[in-house]
Amino acid sequence: MTEQRWFHRRGDLAEGGWETVVDERTAGWEHTGVRVARLSEGQSIELSGTGVERLIVPLAGSFSVAHAAAGDASAATTTLAGRASVFAGPTDVLYLSSDSTGTVTATSPGESRFLVATSPTGIVRPTHYMPVDEVPVELRGAGASSRQVHNFGRKESLDAARFIVVEVITPAENWSSYPPHKHDVHTPGHESELEEIYYFEVAPTREAPAEVGEEHAFGMFSTYSSPAGDIDIDARVFTGDVALVPFGYHGPAVAAPGYDMYYLNVMAGPDPERTWLISDDPAHGWVRDTWEGQELDSRLPFTADPATEGAA
Repeated sequence: MTEQRWFHRRGDLAEGGWETVVDERTAGWEHTGVRVARLSEGQSIELSGTGVERLIVPLAGSFSVAHAAAGDASAATTTLAGRASVFAGPTDVLYLSSDSTGTVTATSPGESRFLVATSPTGIVRPTHYMPVDEVPVELRGAGASSRQVHNFGRKESLDAARFIVVEVITPAENWSSYPPHKHDVHTPGHESELEEIYYFEVAPTREAPAEVGEEHAFGMFSTYSSPAGDIDIDARVFTGDVALVPFGYHGPAVAAPGYDMYYLNVMAGPDPERTWLISDDPAHGWVRDTWEGQELDSRLPFTADPATEGAA
């Protein structure tokens, strides 16, 4: 049975104009956070307070971000071109240093949606805009385990203080976060200790009939216990749902036939280094060896133009 402490439906964690808020005030949580907002054109929402690093990720639509470091008399403005949806490939992102505040304004017609990944820290790294053409795109796995990863918040691509932030697109019928793996014990050179947030979106494939709405789109997600702690998540997931993984083996995340799955991960922990090192469940790690010789799913990469070769 899914533990409600660690799995939340869209809107369960609403607060102050945000659809979802996870931060260090959340019970059992310490190192990571996420905020999700939906705004109409011209609407704004504040990113107040310092002592937290932030990565602003457009999910659907375009945005303008006014931001300033503490004590600055004037704010800078960064335009985020964004994307039509999370299934339209990568997006540009904005990293805000832990001494900065900001205001995000939607600039696209209709409803726009964005996410802010957070981690509390007193370390100040420079505010940085990453254009879409600088986002590292990785096509990972093979066969039915093929998925697309946007590594805009890895150590190799972003000079952040604490967190690691990536997003994953899994085509319909494929499995990701697989084999099940964990990162809940600090073992230098072998495994990191990182709590993790999963934020999900799911949508009908581009081939689905027009009458099939996003409210029907779903996937599956699982997390189970490891020696570090007991946890049980076996959930059908929809757009806006959030899973918290403080410890345990997590995966698979499975896209149901007819529906593509997206999730964004925020990871951070107490380790001295900002590194992602994992341990597979020994019962299932052998599956990685079966990928050798298999071809990557031909639906990848996902791009903005469905007529583009390889688009999903």
